Amino acid sequence: MKRSNAPIFWLLFGAGGMLSAVFGTVLVFITGLADPLGLGLPPDLLSYPHVMAFARNGVGKGLLWVVISLFAWHAAHRIFHSLHDLGVHTGALARLACYGGAALLTAISAAALLSLGF
Repeated sequence: MKRSNAPIFWLLFGAGGMLSAVFGTVLVFITGLADPLGLGLPPDLLSYPHVMAFARNGVGKGLLWVVISLFAWHAAHRIFHSLHDLGVHTGALARLACYGGAALLTAISAAALLSLGF
């Protein structure tokens, strides 16, 4: 039987889906509604100094990288399989575009977060 790399992509897809289901809606609510409208949050919660302090902390840096990368892998897997559903031939080019884009976004986000310093 030929070995497959599909379980790796399904793992990233599942982890990203779980993360987006649990935390995605809360992130959208906080950054899109609660903070701009001042709904029960401190007025400087998402101010530049606070966000930079979070992003420069090792734990915050790790959390941001996990959220960004798993959301990207989840989206890549969804887009790849949606192309098949739409009748687009999902060959090597589509696979490279979807999963390569997620890998590139993961690397770019890691480099950007590491460039902020600790």
